[in-house]
Amino acid sequence: MTHAGEAHHDDLSGRLNWLRAGVLGANDGIVSTAGLVVGVAGATTDRTTVLAAGVAGLVAGALSMAGGEYVSVSTQRDTERAALRLEAHELREMPEEEEQELADIYEEKGLSPELAAQVARELTEQDALRAHAEAELQIDPDNLTSPWQAAWASLASFAVGALIPLVAIVLPPLSWRVWTCAVAVIVGLVLTGMISARLGGSPVWRAVRRNVVVGSLTMLVTYYVGLLFGVTVG
Repeated sequence: MTHAGEAHHDDLSGRLNWLRAGVLGANDGIVSTAGLVVGVAGATTDRTTVLAAGVAGLVAGALSMAGGEYVSVSTQRDTERAALRLEAHELREMPEEEEQELADIYEEKGLSPELAAQVARELTEQDALRAHAEAELQIDPDNLTSPWQAAWASLASFAVGALIPLVAIVLPPLSWRVWTCAVAVIVGLVLTGMISARLGGSPVWRAVRRNVVVGSLTMLVTYYVGLLFGVTVG
């Protein structure tokens, strides 16, 4: 029997895969683009230059995030498939030893030796590879990580996140643009922190504080770097 609102393994695994790619992409889009446009705004008052830098950062960052996620998750998926192939080979070559290994796993989890042996035997008769994949490798053979899913989630979330500081610094009057961008970025980081905490079941305040501190420090440092560069060049 399940309880309403209770997170179970299959749903939680898929949700965390999307969450990791989506939240990381959005946060990176907000922080990196904010740092870029604020830094450029500190060096020049030309709106076109700031816009060009922001758009270039958005496109490059989104593609970089998508490519990085695809490569990373593809490597993870290849590792999972290799582990499943090895496990299938061992089940064919030494079925008795593998069944005993499965029983030992359940015995270590707290079952009595007799019950652990019975569980291992029944699971092996039903689907030996799935039983070993889930208990020994912590892999669901029918739900391997998807590199394309992670890549698209990262690309889209980075682009959406990057639009926040880009729009906020280009549209307002010159004297307001940095402060407007800062406020918009902080609001965006508060929202992503709240979303990630809610979906992941972690404390909201901790996630929000972490996001806001990192984003604020990034903008502060890059603005003064840009300001120093603008004074030096000018």
